[in-house]
Amino acid sequence: MGQFYSDSVEKALQYVYYENRGRAVHGQEGLQLLIDASAAGDGDASCVLARCLCGHQYVWSGFGFPEDDEKAEALYRKSVEQGSALGMLVALRSGQLSKGLERKAPMTLQEAFDRVKENAAGGDAFSQFVIGNCYFWWDFMRIQGKTGDSFSSREEFKAYLKENITQCEDWFWKAFRGGMYLAGNNLNHYYENGDEDIVSPQPEKAKEIFKIGAEIGYPLHQYFYAKELEEAGNLAEARKWYRKSAEGGQRGVWYTVGEWYMNGTGGPKDEAEARYCFEQSAAQHEIGGLNELGEWYYLGIHGYPKDPAKAFAYFSEAYEKGNNFSRPYLARCYLEGWGTAPDYQKAYDMAWESKDRSGYTDSCYVLGRLYCEGLGVPMDIGKGVGFLLRVSAKAPEAAEELKKYKKGLFGGWKRR
Repeated sequence: MGQFYSDSVEKALQYVYYENRGRAVHGQEGLQLLIDASAAGDGDASCVLARCLCGHQYVWSGFGFPEDDEKAEALYRKSVEQGSALGMLVALRSGQLSKGLERKAPMTLQEAFDRVKENAAGGDAFSQFVIGNCYFWWDFMRIQGKTGDSFSSREEFKAYLKENITQCEDWFWKAFRGGMYLAGNNLNHYYENGDEDIVSPQPEKAKEIFKIGAEIGYPLHQYFYAKELEEAGNLAEARKWYRKSAEGGQRGVWYTVGEWYMNGTGGPKDEAEARYCFEQSAAQHEIGGLNELGEWYYLGIHGYPKDPAKAFAYFSEAYEKGNNFSRPYLARCYLEGWGTAPDYQKAYDMAWESKDRSGYTDSCYVLGRLYCEGLGVPMDIGKGVGFLLRVSAKAPEAAEELKKYKKGLFGGWKRR
């Protein structure tokens, strides 16, 4: 049995939270440990598993865990029924601890708080974060059974609130240094905003949070710190920390680093490094990297051979994720059968939707061909020529295509 929780839960916490310092190696293993332990009746596992399914506000996005709010809510309730003190506090914080569910629990909220606080005092960072949240979000009032009416004056009530709220600071610092980068996020909010008219903001303390988190090794905080450096004009340092964040697995950052290398931002241009960064972005299935490599293969630039079929694969994945940048290119691929079977309807749809946007050359070329040749649409040479004429000055292929047509005696267009 672990020091604070079961072996499975403690190992999962290590993998999912405490090792999140430039490493995303064991995240999926930690998730599976929680799934198995929850199924075996471990309420603490059910609680932590629920957090893992609630998205980037509750667990690092670098793991790519699935998001399922409905399942998470069920797990919070399950954790309480399984007798987890941790589950009671987190279910309370998540709005899942109804009075009915609270009555079913084998302990009171105060008893649950005391158990988790004992683990927090013993050094468990996740417990420290949960206790900090109880103070930060005023959950201590329900735990202690207090309301505003419990006090004889507004001043007495405010003094009670301040005495409790301010205790979050110490617990968050302990959790932050112990492996919970999320505690740093809450500390930043606490220092920036204070708490109503009870706790005054301390913005000077907020300035150091993300720098400290970056130096500890949290990829998200390395990204935040890089943004701060960029806004302060320290581009060389910003580039360094963006790179560290990307190498640590923070999603979406490889593309930013690639752009900086390509444009020479924060240091010399380095096309080879830019290629590496965009390849990493695409390997993480990020839209930016997918579109960048798709365009480079499509055009045969930046050291990549012209390979429209390979470009189609990258563009298709980006498009399936909801991004429309690649529509003109995909239209051409569907017309020509590059990387896919010819599909004139898809070629038309892609081209028509993007015919008026910046970089519409391929779209107009495709529409010109479709109408001039009657591919998937009724033949209309005049309409097709109109599209070809729109881009003939900058698209040699369109100009070449126009040579196949001429104006008739009465001004209409026809094939030569």
